Amino acid sequence: MADESARVFRVTVRGRFSELSEQARRYLVGAQAEHDIFSSAYTPEGTFTYDTKIDFFNCRYELRSTADDKIGDVETRGLQEAKLFLQTMKFGYRDLKVDVVDMTAMWDATRR
Repeated sequence: MADESARVFRVTVRGRFSELSEQARRYLVGAQAEHDIFSSAYTPEGTFTYDTKIDFFNCRYELRSTADDKIGDVETRGLQEAKLFLQTMKFGYRDLKVDVVDMTAMWDATRR
């Protein structure tokens, strides 16, 4: 039986690259085919995609939460995940924006 208090959120963090090192830029150029927007999905570990100009990017996460958590808490978690990823990869970034969709609420609405 599924946990009735669990909620599923899709979190998208969008931003722009900033001050990329030559090494980071070379990596992004070489890995571009693996990070195409059309092959992305919302996953717990996150999916990273970016445009061909290596200007804009997005990170997509599927986060689970309890019924007591607020959307702002989930937004913060998604933003922290994206920042950690970008810092680990040594990708400079700016202009981060977060969108959160409560999929549980959407699914509940379609069941009614």
